[in-house]
Amino acid sequence: MRKIRVGVIGVGYFGQFHVAKYAKMKEVELVGVVDINATRAREIAKRYHTQPFLHHSELFGKVQAVSITVPTTSHHSITKDFFLQGVDVLLEKPIANTLEEADELVELARSKGLILQIGHLERFNGAFLAIEKMVKNPRLIQSHRLGPFSGRGAEVNVVLDLMIHDIDIALSLVHSRVKEIRAIGIPVLTRSFDMAQAWIEFENGCTAILTASRVSTEKVRKAWIFQPNRILSIDFLSQKASLSKKEFLRRKGQAPDMVTQEIPVNKNDHLEVEIRSFLHSVRNRKEARVSGWEGRRALEVAFQILQKMGNVDGRG
Repeated sequence: MRKIRVGVIGVGYFGQFHVAKYAKMKEVELVGVVDINATRAREIAKRYHTQPFLHHSELFGKVQAVSITVPTTSHHSITKDFFLQGVDVLLEKPIANTLEEADELVELARSKGLILQIGHLERFNGAFLAIEKMVKNPRLIQSHRLGPFSGRGAEVNVVLDLMIHDIDIALSLVHSRVKEIRAIGIPVLTRSFDMAQAWIEFENGCTAILTASRVSTEKVRKAWIFQPNRILSIDFLSQKASLSKKEFLRRKGQAPDMVTQEIPVNKNDHLEVEIRSFLHSVRNRKEARVSGWEGRRALEVAFQILQKMGNVDGRG
């Protein structure tokens, strides 16, 4: 099997993890890493035995696929450049800075027959994979994505930084159009929204209540999916899942009980699973598990939430 030639654009805090995953994969040739910080590029390249570059164009003609992990403001321009060179892209979330940029990337990938996968990482979490097919008719979805302030990602609001993961999860589980959105957001430590809660009502009657905060005293990544007679629970951090359902354990005529059982989970390194899924799409020319269209849809809902919070330009 011929190795897939890959590169990573942007090797800051998160990009370095992409490099580490590619470097250990036998089916991959890690051609190089790119960063505008020359010292950082050399440091990461040396650590993972590859070549450093200062501009993404230096990889043109050398790679078949890339991970792009640069700030969102550069997603469109860099991804477009690689698409024009016929290169497949794994692009970190959110897909782009505007819906117009997202539309252009989605259409360009489609017209050229290229892979565009968006880095909504929780879709590859072992706990989510364990319950995904058990979701049949959700009526209510609740999520809490909370954490202490780290300073990382503070250039964008909490909706685009954290909540967008749960927006994507909800949209992937509820096969219906969004009917109405209500939302509230509060700036605490930055000039952007640091805490937000959104209510998304779908046309089929399901409601998603999403809470995100980067000024919490503890780190929480949990979701609950309520269906008729049962509740699915997910802890994304511990990769645990459970099912609570109605059962009649006592004599006829008495009220039913809720019985909870653990759902078997194959705990995984979900970044590695995400990257392997991308490489599978690259090799087999199959649509990505999290497509550009899905990334665009999550961004659209995120902007609608921001507008309901009083942010008319949708940026925070």
